[in-house]
Amino acid sequence: MTKVHGDSPVPPTQQDEVAAAGSELIGGPLGRRALLGGHWLTPVRVLVIVALGMFALGMAQKVPCYDWAWFRGATSQYTHACYSDIPHLYRVRGFADGLTPYVDRLPGDMEYLEYPVLTGLFMEAASWLTPTGGAMEHRQQVYWMVNAGMLMVCAAVLVVCVARTHRRRPWDALLVALAPALALTATVNWDLLAVALTAAAMLMWSRGRALAFGVLLGLATAAKLYPVLLLGPLLVLCWRAAKWRTYGLAVSGAVGSWLLVNVPVMLFAPEGWKKFYTFSQERPIDFGSLWLLVSQRTGNPLDAANTYAVLLMLGLCGGLAVLALTAPRRPRFAQLAFLVVAAFVLTNKVYSPQYVLWLVPLAALARPRWRDFLIWQAGEVLYFLGIWFYLAYSTNGDKHQGLPLEGYQLAIAAHLLATLYLCAVVVRDILRPDRDVVRRDGSDDPSGGVLDGAPDVFVLGDAARAPQYAAPSAGQRVDWGS
Repeated sequence: MTKVHGDSPVPPTQQDEVAAAGSELIGGPLGRRALLGGHWLTPVRVLVIVALGMFALGMAQKVPCYDWAWFRGATSQYTHACYSDIPHLYRVRGFADGLTPYVDRLPGDMEYLEYPVLTGLFMEAASWLTPTGGAMEHRQQVYWMVNAGMLMVCAAVLVVCVARTHRRRPWDALLVALAPALALTATVNWDLLAVALTAAAMLMWSRGRALAFGVLLGLATAAKLYPVLLLGPLLVLCWRAAKWRTYGLAVSGAVGSWLLVNVPVMLFAPEGWKKFYTFSQERPIDFGSLWLLVSQRTGNPLDAANTYAVLLMLGLCGGLAVLALTAPRRPRFAQLAFLVVAAFVLTNKVYSPQYVLWLVPLAALARPRWRDFLIWQAGEVLYFLGIWFYLAYSTNGDKHQGLPLEGYQLAIAAHLLATLYLCAVVVRDILRPDRDVVRRDGSDDPSGGVLDGAPDVFVLGDAARAPQYAAPSAGQRVDWGS
């Protein structure tokens, strides 16, 4: 292996065979004598341009629905795989009628908006920018377009944050920018808001700004529940390094910002505020989940799926804690962050297609290898197509055009197996740090902030059994060898 010295960016074509092969489309791998820097087209700017281009392609993929399929029955939006919640919820969640989220009751069984407060504010802000006159169909189109513009900003923020989290590896964010799942699912729902806030939080942590990390993570949790999971791995890592004060700052920031957003709604509209939490608790097993696959294959309705999901998630979290405290090197924060969110995705009662966005930036930071990333993405794209074609099959009456149940179950299995594969590779990197591409240049944890280069204080088992993996001090680099 060629050791890289200094603080210059790591060219991906020198470390990744797939990246080197793909670079042939634009002139081949970077040469040894190539001049880096001194050009306005910096890596971050290139990445933003690429991300916006992919986002635009994703918008173009929705054109059949934008033109007519959202408004002409259910089947066409599924056969074109261009479904989005955004235009439909504009009408059925009261935004078109000027209703105030969480305060005004909705007609029908839902009663109140079933989204966290910050996402509800995002949806409401988009409705303020949508004209109130004209045909409903046109207003829905404009509402989707306004949201797409706001989500495009989130995508740009996401890529910039990932590019800057690992200072010497900005090009790892190209995995995010070119992710097929990002293009396909970015405008299905509003998840990109929470994903961008989580990426910004991780950037702050990598720069040693624990309080800012906590504030941003609390805001992300106010938009979607999953970001709070990152406090679990961080607790174990700070425990191993005895960074309790820093962890306390992060938790304080997270709790404070979450309360700042939620308390006003809790006080003035308590019934509307708690709808998200009661809906999540009462929701039965649904599309894409492991539990749906088991239920369909066994014929068992799994009435206790809530209990099973919680117990399995707790078991996996316990396993991750043991892994973090017994690994020969303290795992990188991004590795454990990816694994805990993946565990939640795998054990949840539902897997909506856009949930893949939660994992895309974490996967790019945890395992920045194109081969493994693309294998995982292939499974996710199969699931994305599988759910829409299955819905087309099941809503098309007697015609049954689309994917039958057995095919949809294969699509679920593809998603589950692809995610498990990437998890397995990340776990292997934790157990064998010499296989971790981020650490091959001698780095410890570029996204770890105060954890980067910090000595271990508490470990379980005989972590010294592999002294060749001893953590370098901050700023020191070691050569793992070839």
